[in-house]
Amino acid sequence: MWSASGASASSTTAYLAWRSARGRAGRGPSPPEVVVQVKALACELPATRGLPLSRLSCADIAQEVQRAGLVATLSGKTVWRWLHEDAIRPWQHRAWIFPRDPDFAAKAGRILDLYAREWDGHPLHAEDFVISADEKTSVQARLRRHPTVPPSPGRSARVEHEYTRGGAWAYLAALDVHHARVFGRCEAATGIVPFERLVAQVMTQPPYRDAHRVFWIVDNGSSHRGAPCIRRLQAAYPNLVPVHGPVHASWLNQIEIYFSIVQRKVLTPNDFTSLVEVETRLLGFQEYYQSLATPFAWHFTRSDLTDLLKKLDPLPLALARVA
Repeated sequence: MWSASGASASSTTAYLAWRSARGRAGRGPSPPEVVVQVKALACELPATRGLPLSRLSCADIAQEVQRAGLVATLSGKTVWRWLHEDAIRPWQHRAWIFPRDPDFAAKAGRILDLYAREWDGHPLHAEDFVISADEKTSVQARLRRHPTVPPSPGRSARVEHEYTRGGAWAYLAALDVHHARVFGRCEAATGIVPFERLVAQVMTQPPYRDAHRVFWIVDNGSSHRGAPCIRRLQAAYPNLVPVHGPVHASWLNQIEIYFSIVQRKVLTPNDFTSLVEVETRLLGFQEYYQSLATPFAWHFTRSDLTDLLKKLDPLPLALARVA
C-alpha cells in the first residue's frame, strides 16, 4: 500500500527498523570493565570521593562517572539497569548496630538453644520452662481533644491529631515462649524493684513455682544487669536461671515480638481517656491474646547465626569492638 507521499507501508516499516538498529549499533554494548567500575563506585560512601552527599542516586552516579572520565555520557536509567543486576541500591539504607560483645556468638547461641529446648547440649526436661522478659517504657495515655469517629462505608476512622498527655506507664511483661502464656504489669517506672515484682508474679504460681528450672531470657538493661541480678534472683528463687543476651541483641528476645503486636493492636492509634484505661486495655489484651495465641514459629538457629556473622563486614566489626 502506498502513502500520499509515494512511500509504501513496507518501506516505512523498513526505515523505522533501520533507524532503530542504527541507534542500537551507535550506542553499542558498554565495555564490561566500565560496568564493573560503575558498580564499584555505587558501593562507595560519597564522602570517600569528596562528594557533599549522604547517599548516591542513579543520577549522582552517572554524573560522577562522567566527571571521572570513565564514559563520555551515561544516563541514570542505564546506571539503574546495571545496578539492578546485582541488587545494588546505594540510595537505600537501614539502621544497624554492629555486634560489640566479644562473646556475641556464645551468648546468642545459648538463647537459640533454649528456643530449641536445649541447654548445655542436653534436651530440656518436661518441667523446664523458658521465659522471655523485658520492659516497654513510656506507654503514654494521649487524651484526644475530640472523640474518635468510627469508620463508615467509604471512610476510615478519624482520630483527632491534637491531644493532651495523661501520663505514662512502664509495661513489664514476661512470655512463656513454649506455651504462649503472657504475664504483665504496669508500673510507674522501670527499675530493679518493679522488675522483681514481675518475677514474683510468675515464680510464685504453678507450674513455675515447682518447676525443675525456669530460664529467664533478659537483656542488659539496668533493671536486670549482670552478676548482681543473677545473685538476687537465684537467692529468691533457686530454680530460676537468668540468661543474659548479648549487648544490643533485642531481636533475639521473643518478648519483643509480643511488644510489637501490642503496639499495633493495642496502642495504635493511641486514643485513651485516662491512664487507667491504658492499664485496663494492656492487661485485658493479655487474656485476649492467650485465648488465641500459639507459640511463635521461631526458625532462626545456631546455623543461621553463624551464617549471619560471616556476612558482616569484618572491618566495621573490628572498629565496633574497639569502640
